[in-house]
Amino acid sequence: MAFNVSDIRKDFPILQREVNGKPLVYLDNAATTQKPRQVINSIVDYYSGYNANIHRGVHTLSQEATDAYEAARGIIQQHFNVEKPSEVIFTSGTTHSINLVANGFESILQTGDEIVVSALEHHSNIVPWQMLCERTGAILKVIPMNEEGELVLPEFKNILSARTKLVFVNHISNALGTINPIEEIIAMAHEKGAAVLIDGAQACCHLKPDLQKLDVDFYTTSAHKMCGPTGVGILYGKEAWLQKLPPYQGGGEMISEVTFEKTTYAELPHKFEAGTPNIAGGIAFGAAIDYLNAIGFEQIEKHENELLFYATKELLKIDGLRIYGTAARKTSVISFNLSGIHPYDVGTILDKMGIAVRTGHHCAQPIMDYYKIPGTVRASFAFYNTLEEVNRLVDGVKKAKLMLS
Repeated sequence: MAFNVSDIRKDFPILQREVNGKPLVYLDNAATTQKPRQVINSIVDYYSGYNANIHRGVHTLSQEATDAYEAARGIIQQHFNVEKPSEVIFTSGTTHSINLVANGFESILQTGDEIVVSALEHHSNIVPWQMLCERTGAILKVIPMNEEGELVLPEFKNILSARTKLVFVNHISNALGTINPIEEIIAMAHEKGAAVLIDGAQACCHLKPDLQKLDVDFYTTSAHKMCGPTGVGILYGKEAWLQKLPPYQGGGEMISEVTFEKTTYAELPHKFEAGTPNIAGGIAFGAAIDYLNAIGFEQIEKHENELLFYATKELLKIDGLRIYGTAARKTSVISFNLSGIHPYDVGTILDKMGIAVRTGHHCAQPIMDYYKIPGTVRASFAFYNTLEEVNRLVDGVKKAKLMLS
């Protein structure tokens, strides 16, 4: 369909509300995106029309729910260009997916093996690997970043060795918006025989990764970053790796046969999907992907880049404002500070004007430590934001500076 931001905004009920007596300007999309009616209605339709557990019943409601849930898996498979639907594992989100892989690698790693992460990672991409190293005796190594917020690839090449077993990098930094060169990172890691897990939580709302073309071993994202509901996400894994990893949780659905002497596990993907899943969430995830594809990712990227360029230009006109993360390739995230003013105070003033931004270290404390700052103000734009909202942000920052200086 033709891209018309005014028409698109009508799909999002929350964008019509006011905050503190002002029309809402929602610029916290890196934390979670808003939900269109098409996604909300899919959840209502499930609970009001065919609510039932899946895969376990012969009655009509169970069959309808199963068909809708598995159809959503198929939508996700097609969207990400995954070879087999069994390589798409439903999880509760990116953090769950990362911990699933980390738990599985406990049976693979030995003392002295190495895991590589980047300096741009979210805490959920650091802590599970630290915990894994404590349990296995593996060593955690870090790809450094530079002042622009880019990874230093020559250093990555030096870090890689025959002991490297897993490389973990986010596709896009949640704190800075940097788009990492994952194609090069995957190829370099594979040359050393290491597996690669890419965190796509911040990427998949902006672009459409082709997982077979990337040749990545694992890729994960969360629905709520893609106009879908909270509490659901996916882990993609190459079939060979998913067969090699042990189950993360035990319970119903993930079994083939159970006796008190021995249990055998179900085939993929059910091996990793213990218990009753977030059925409505999975169905709505499929609806969200259909919605985004109807708009078109080329149009989404074009509009968001226009917002990023304009907002960067206008914010930099404010004396004393510094933007952190100036990579040559970045998406529509601007992290900034006003000289001598705490980011929390700026965020509080902006909220009084109906402008929602995120302040703090954004669960990326090592990045803030690198810049020697307590945190930033982060404005993150989505395809439903407008140039007029950018102007309101800029005016709000000017007012905050005047009030707090």
